[in-house]
Amino acid sequence: MIVTIGLILLALSGAPLFAVIGAGALWGFYQSEIDLSVVGIEFFRLAETPVLLAIPLFTFAGYLLSEGNAPSRLVRLTQSLLGWMPGGMAFVALIACALFTAFTGASGVTIVALGALLYPALKQAGYKKNFSLGLVTTSGSLGLLFAPALPLILYAVVAQQLGIGGSITVDDMFLAGILPGLLMLFILMAWGLYSGRHLQLTPFSFAQASSAIKAAAWELPLPVILLGGIYSGYFAISEAAAVTAVYVLFVEMVIHKEISFRQLPRIMHEAMLLVGGILVILGLSLASTNYMIDSDVPGMLFNWLHERVHDPLTFLILLNIFLLILGTMLDIFSALVLMVPLLLPVALEYGIDPIHLGIIFLANMQIGYFTPPVGMNLFIASYRFGKPIAEIYRATLPWFLLLFGAVLVITYWPSLSLALLNRN
Repeated sequence: MIVTIGLILLALSGAPLFAVIGAGALWGFYQSEIDLSVVGIEFFRLAETPVLLAIPLFTFAGYLLSEGNAPSRLVRLTQSLLGWMPGGMAFVALIACALFTAFTGASGVTIVALGALLYPALKQAGYKKNFSLGLVTTSGSLGLLFAPALPLILYAVVAQQLGIGGSITVDDMFLAGILPGLLMLFILMAWGLYSGRHLQLTPFSFAQASSAIKAAAWELPLPVILLGGIYSGYFAISEAAAVTAVYVLFVEMVIHKEISFRQLPRIMHEAMLLVGGILVILGLSLASTNYMIDSDVPGMLFNWLHERVHDPLTFLILLNIFLLILGTMLDIFSALVLMVPLLLPVALEYGIDPIHLGIIFLANMQIGYFTPPVGMNLFIASYRFGKPIAEIYRATLPWFLLLFGAVLVITYWPSLSLALLNRN
């Protein structure tokens, strides 16, 4: 108990998460008189996971896209195609943010990269300031359920390492996220349509649309190459990631010439810092997970819950509350590697499909990013737009309620996540 309290205090005092996790795992194995080399073995086992190659490659591709003018081209393209519709500019912002977050895997990056483009454009289109602030802040995490978002890949990797719940592949997670992600997107688009119903429409211009399509001609094939290659069986996930990274590198450096060779080492450094942090936490968490499984911690947790929670419905309600709170305190990558090993065995005991659990987990974490009072995106938006944090709270509240409603639908309608997998 003293050691546990000490580790919690270390975490609260700002000690690196991987150090706290590693210290807990080493102490647990030492107390159980298990050779501490088991921690190194877990790292080696992680290195043998083929799908893990996709994480650094997709991250690198996302950083390349954010460094070039791809965000501007994406906004211009969607605006030229959708700007004439009622609520068109809101649709532009939502779709652009969802696509950009899916490729970068980090919602804060989306707010920083696209905020300067979208916030003024929304106000210029006639939307109120609070609406525009709320849209850009909340849609920054909207693409985390769409391929090839890193959290989908990471959940599959962690679940595979546990070896329970049957086959849980990255392909399955990509498919499972489509309908829940679209539900969230369409609910927000409906709100955007309602809020912009009185705004003056911009006539469609074939010349502007053609020009925007021509400008984005090299980015448009990306989803086709990625998803078409994976689901046609032509590419494995790691191969698709490699093709995506090479393609984006070629387009940004050779075709558009927006990234120079001098910039490349810095971009690679920044991307791999994120990847390195994820992998160190993941490796140590798997070692910690093995100790918890050997000590039957998930079993004890289930027994404790089973005495108080007798049905899956109540368990899911508590799970939603817990994950929302967790999402305000931890980034999504840390939350995945820390909590999935604990929650997955318990959820299986309640009869919850492991893939459905993954979508519930990510959907909650997605809105946890902007859940008051300490959701990370709230502070990023406050800094990015120079607004008081209280104003950001007020601006995001309607969007939070809408997306929380979507999360409840996703949670209690398993078929939405499993329909494309034939598992419902």
